[in-house]
Amino acid sequence: MSLRSPYDREILRLALPALGALAAEPLYLLADTAMVGHLGTPELAALALAGTLLTGAFTLFNFLTYGTTAAVARLHGAGEEEAAGRIAAQALWLSAGIGVVLTAVLAGLAAPLVSLLGGEGHTGSLATMYLRIGSLGLPFALIALAGQGWLRGVSDLRTPLVIVVVANVVNVLLNLLFIYGLDWGLAGSAWATVVSQAGMGAAFALRLLRAPAHDRRPTLAGMRPLARIGGEIFVRTAALYGSFLVASAVLARIGEDSLAAHLIAFQLFVFLALVLDAVAIAGQVIVGRALGAGDARGARAAARRMIEWAVLAGAAFAAVMLALIDLLPEAFTGDPAVVERAQEIWPLFALMQPANGAVFALDGILIGAGDTRFLMWGMLAASLGAFVPIALLSLALDLGIVGVWTGLVALIAVRLATCGWRFRSGRWAVTGAVRARGATA
Repeated sequence: MSLRSPYDREILRLALPALGALAAEPLYLLADTAMVGHLGTPELAALALAGTLLTGAFTLFNFLTYGTTAAVARLHGAGEEEAAGRIAAQALWLSAGIGVVLTAVLAGLAAPLVSLLGGEGHTGSLATMYLRIGSLGLPFALIALAGQGWLRGVSDLRTPLVIVVVANVVNVLLNLLFIYGLDWGLAGSAWATVVSQAGMGAAFALRLLRAPAHDRRPTLAGMRPLARIGGEIFVRTAALYGSFLVASAVLARIGEDSLAAHLIAFQLFVFLALVLDAVAIAGQVIVGRALGAGDARGARAAARRMIEWAVLAGAAFAAVMLALIDLLPEAFTGDPAVVERAQEIWPLFALMQPANGAVFALDGILIGAGDTRFLMWGMLAASLGAFVPIALLSLALDLGIVGVWTGLVALIAVRLATCGWRFRSGRWAVTGAVRARGATA
């Protein structure tokens, strides 16, 4: 890796505020996990089950961010600001509508969904309760996704940082008040999240409604192209989320200690992945803007630099996680069995981080280029062809939590191979605003 690049300043200018915004959410989730973990192992296992469903519902619709960023960045690079503003309005109405439907589905089907993941008895009842309360915040959370996508597309990453950090600081404070001050236990954690998400969603809605556009009325014709842009990202994300659901379902059947240990490692996995995703967000913005302006050579050069930075960051994370193998698990639980299970998978978790960095950077580059169809098929191959078979074999052959996490390593390896091949081919570097214009109808 060369010491200097003309793209370093721009990458840092975009990635650092993105890093702050991305890190805020997993940090509050880690705080939630630590606080709930000290309520007891059943509460921690219940949070693992309900959190998998809520995070999945939120994650499945991240195309509201990624699809919006890619489309808006291209239009912004091409100087078509009013067209970008029309995307903002339609993204707001689309995200709010999807969120209301998701709330109805998750609240109404909470008990069977928890049961499907293996939640039983007291743990199952706690997870059902958490899911019903937590689902109320989804409309606001999805509006926040759309708002972040539009602001990133116009290269404003400071505003999302401020909104997200304030919302998550409020969340942590409300957790302390509701869980311990008012003695609401696990329900207090759920209500704290809902209240903070409501405030965050309102702030982003105001930003979306201020975007430059002659007409902000919701129209099916305006939403349909935006939904089509996100369809391939949705399938890609659904395949990844399906893998995480399989992991939780398998570990719930192996034992509560394995499921709780998985939650600890997985929350840290998500935290580090989102930190690495800061470079991916810079990739979406820089690549989309460059291609919209017709600069394919600049897009390729910046993309290569972002991959280098992401791999270096992943290597640093690997070193830190290995050094903290005896300390971090005990910060989340006092159960010796849970700590032991977490330490079994820690080397796998740590050593996969450099590959994670490359994969996340490549994701951002290809999303910014609008090459989402390839990403969809690559993720399906990694999930259905690698992870799911290994996870199911882990249950059948009694390989435990180590087997499941070996499957996650295989998933990342397949994604690295497919995305790396696509990047080297150069077929993703299509210039102009043509791919984005369809979302402005």
